[in-house]
Amino acid sequence: MERFCNVSELPRDVWVAIAIKVATTSIEDLCRFRMTCCVARDVGDDDNVLRMVAIPPPHQLNWVWIRDPIRRRFFERCIEIGHPELLFRKALRELYIRRNHAVGWQMLQNAARNGLDAAKYALSMELLLRRDDRDAKKEGLELFRALEAGNLLPACYSSCFAVLTISWPDEVQMPAKGEKHTICDSTRCMTRGHMGLLYDYRRRAAERGSIHGVRGVNHIRCIRCRADYEVERFVDIARV
Repeated sequence: MERFCNVSELPRDVWVAIAIKVATTSIEDLCRFRMTCCVARDVGDDDNVLRMVAIPPPHQLNWVWIRDPIRRRFFERCIEIGHPELLFRKALRELYIRRNHAVGWQMLQNAARNGLDAAKYALSMELLLRRDDRDAKKEGLELFRALEAGNLLPACYSSCFAVLTISWPDEVQMPAKGEKHTICDSTRCMTRGHMGLLYDYRRRAAERGSIHGVRGVNHIRCIRCRADYEVERFVDIARV
């Protein structure tokens, strides 16, 4: 006769898989899951589960979670074990608000290695801004190319914008690009050096509510120039 096992007899990896499924829905669902039984409480604190927990967007995050000591420790624990989204948000704050570049750079690299697209975007912008490092610019361009191919640039930019401007807009200090710094170095490129002017035109058009302010740069054939345009957008994120 077939016998069904008790939930307490389920292997731990099954419990972890269930907990991950719950955690990817919301923090609240994970908390409810942990209150169901002792096994769920233990599994809900597993590193693999906490690394996958869904974090609300910055504008939806309840600040009670941040101010409450117990809940703050929850976020700190998630950061310690390498939660990509929280690492990414903390990295941007360290880089562009607290000006702690060494710590922020390490966190950003970790978040990018964990596969977070927004972290890869910010990392690519940082690499492309390095004026005298050809290897860094090459790596940044490769990241940019992959994100552009996946049509991920708008979402990644929005993620950076949300983290940096919703809570501390007056404290954001983006890196300087330099007037003559361009990623495109081809002497035969017809659009080289014009992306700053194009971005300024688009930004002013957007302020007027003109349709020209929302057009992209897909008509620009040179990918390096398109990267230049994206860098212009990124360093101007605090003014948007």
